[in-house]
Amino acid sequence: MSIPFYKYNGTGNDFIIMDNRDQKFDASNSELIHQLCTRHFGIGADGLILLENEVGYDFKMVYFNSDGKESTMCGNGGRCIIRFAHDLKLIGNHTHFSAIDGPHLGKVFDSVISLQMQDVSDIEVNDQRVELDTGSPHYVAFMDELPGKEFVQIAGEIRRNAPYTEKGINVNFASIKNEKITMRTFERGVENETLACGTGATAVAISAFHTGKVSGTDIQVKVMGGDLNVRFDSDKSGYSNIWLTGPAEFVFEGKIDI
Repeated sequence: MSIPFYKYNGTGNDFIIMDNRDQKFDASNSELIHQLCTRHFGIGADGLILLENEVGYDFKMVYFNSDGKESTMCGNGGRCIIRFAHDLKLIGNHTHFSAIDGPHLGKVFDSVISLQMQDVSDIEVNDQRVELDTGSPHYVAFMDELPGKEFVQIAGEIRRNAPYTEKGINVNFASIKNEKITMRTFERGVENETLACGTGATAVAISAFHTGKVSGTDIQVKVMGGDLNVRFDSDKSGYSNIWLTGPAEFVFEGKIDI
């Protein structure tokens, strides 16, 4: 059986996307998903996304990390599947879809996609880190200068060691200059640095505002693969109306034989 696939990326965060409304792709085959995502031996991607039917929504997003396991929300993946649905002419310039963390809104512009993230209220702050969940759990550390090639080793050790060993956590290091954030992310499930992380950029932006490191709520975030924007509303109950905006681009398409 031959199944079409499509490759998209959001600021370098790349995904295999399939239209699975006919349920032809076996989502329980984690070994196959891992094989498809493996670089050099497969198509290569940070994750695989299925677009499926969901009553009451334009579509449902089902996301798998490159290890083949279904995972929590992926912000850049969410923006890419909006672009994919628009390319399929399944949606117009606005959408309402479901994902593992609940409903999301999306907006399509000429060159960028905006995704509304879930509200954030539970934020843990100590001297060395900020922890919060923006659809996926994140560890955020601020520093004057980002580390170089040693980043993967340092961040990987944080992700693998207690108290994160079992469930894992996405590890973000960030630096702020003139209200602009530069960051790097080590993603669980990928078990390596990715060129971008949408939930990570959201977590870093909210953490920076929450700890008084930036004064505005419309924040530019530079990731390894490009630039993202995070804006939100803030009050005593937490953070709401959170929008992640940036490019989401079609790369190529093909077919796989299963």
